[in-house]
Amino acid sequence: MKEKIQLYPHITPKLEDWPIYKLSLDRKAFIEEINHHTVAKLREKQDRDYSELLSKAIYQERIRMRDKPWRVDPPNEKHFWKKIRKRAEGIDPDAPTAEKQQAHEEVMYRIVDRYAEEIVGSFVPSTFLQARKILTALFKRLLSKRGSKTRGWGRKEQLYHKIKIYGPIEQIRSLAKQGTIVMVPTHFSNLDSVLIGYAIDLKVGLPSFSYGAGLNLYNFGPAAYFMNRLGAYRVDRRKKNPIYLETLKSMSSLSIDRGIHSLFFPGGTRSRSGKVESNLKLGLLNTVLEAQRSICQSGKKNKVFVVPLILDYHFVLEARFLIEQYLRSIGKEKYMDIRDDSTSKRKLLKFLFQYYNESSEIVMSFGKPFDVLGNFVDKDGTSFDDKGRQVEVEDYFRTNDHLSANHQRESVYTRLLSNRIVERFKKDNVVLTSHLVAFTAFQLLVKSHPQLDLFGVLKLPPEDFELPIRVFEKYVDKVRQQIFRLEEENCIRTCEPIKWDIKELVADGVEKLGLYHAKKPLIIGDDGILTTDNLKLLLYYSNRLDGYNLNEVITRFDAVHLAAETIDVP
Repeated sequence: MKEKIQLYPHITPKLEDWPIYKLSLDRKAFIEEINHHTVAKLREKQDRDYSELLSKAIYQERIRMRDKPWRVDPPNEKHFWKKIRKRAEGIDPDAPTAEKQQAHEEVMYRIVDRYAEEIVGSFVPSTFLQARKILTALFKRLLSKRGSKTRGWGRKEQLYHKIKIYGPIEQIRSLAKQGTIVMVPTHFSNLDSVLIGYAIDLKVGLPSFSYGAGLNLYNFGPAAYFMNRLGAYRVDRRKKNPIYLETLKSMSSLSIDRGIHSLFFPGGTRSRSGKVESNLKLGLLNTVLEAQRSICQSGKKNKVFVVPLILDYHFVLEARFLIEQYLRSIGKEKYMDIRDDSTSKRKLLKFLFQYYNESSEIVMSFGKPFDVLGNFVDKDGTSFDDKGRQVEVEDYFRTNDHLSANHQRESVYTRLLSNRIVERFKKDNVVLTSHLVAFTAFQLLVKSHPQLDLFGVLKLPPEDFELPIRVFEKYVDKVRQQIFRLEEENCIRTCEPIKWDIKELVADGVEKLGLYHAKKPLIIGDDGILTTDNLKLLLYYSNRLDGYNLNEVITRFDAVHLAAETIDVP
């Protein structure tokens, strides 16, 4: 696949015409709409018995305020929930059902309104233009290699070259003019949202998307200033009660219904293992179905289009923290608690400094677009099923010739949508040189110790992995040839460096893996021997190619004869 470096003009040049800005102007009415919609949904689900629902929310919020307070929490938080508790406890349990229901709903409405006020963001054009200038200057500097002939803060051409875009961009731009785009990216770093927003704006030429940002990120003043004004909606993962979750889903559904291009991470959080997500959260995905059904019921003709986005980095700021969490969760081993480096300003500055000092690219692979049922669409937005037959989306929501809600049916549709996204995450993933060398190295280590499980392999001393670089290059090439076969079958994508001479490919991959981490996942010594300083990080980066059965390329026979091959190589 040959990469095209191209900039696209904005499909909507005036910021005042962007849907997200129009929604911001109508923020108060939008919050009221969320309140009524959420209470109605809860009324439908609870069958008029709200006492347990309210008690659960009040109790969980008391625990949250006591155990997990954040600086960003409102100063009157405890006072608000104290009043809510008094109101809920003051409702007479022996009152007539209608009277009791009304009293419960009034309390619930107050809770929903507070949640909605917290969740819904705003969009300020002047702040957006300011952020665009700052990010352009920052990324130009960070992605310019030290010692290059480029002086000062780099050139835009260098920046655009370093942020590489793959996929059907023209089709996505066409669909954005006809309907609403829901972008569903993979998630590896807290920097993902910033990078995606920047690329969508300056490289793809689309209006800003509404996107979720963890409320914890608002603890950092400059980040809070921009996110509060750039269309981000706040997500507080401490809050798990049904009232909050339903409010969040109502916001998502209603904003899509209003034609706001939206972005959310369907995996819910950053991938701890380094693997591309395969188990998605269905709650927010279900709101995409709900929004499309509501659009059909209102008689509007616009459609909602889902676009997967696969992010690829050579190294990840939080990799060490994330892989430790993953191993602790699957192995129940007693690992030391490791702080999430992405919350440390010092670590973040170090990470950015590495990008400043070294040259590294960021890859964004836009997947094949489809409708909310997982049917692929053409550039005009027409849907086709797996047999190539044209289908109408609204027919999926009909019962006896009437458009209606059917939650059981829509839950099945949500699962189908999830499966389609996972499929495209795999097929539209771009293999980087760092992924390839990390995968091959870790698989050689595993195959060389067939008697050990994963944790046994990770406990091996690093010096147990030593391999002449010429032997390693042979195995990398073997895996690469299988990747090329998968690419011919449209099961994966590759970047241009994967086609380089094998020596250059391996050198590039090893170098990129070692740009940030103090303990390198792979090292090529002066004596031509490949070693590692950190097996856990090597596992993290190798996991990016998990799920393609590439481990079968390095057979048991290869592993048994690995030592003999090592001796044979001069």
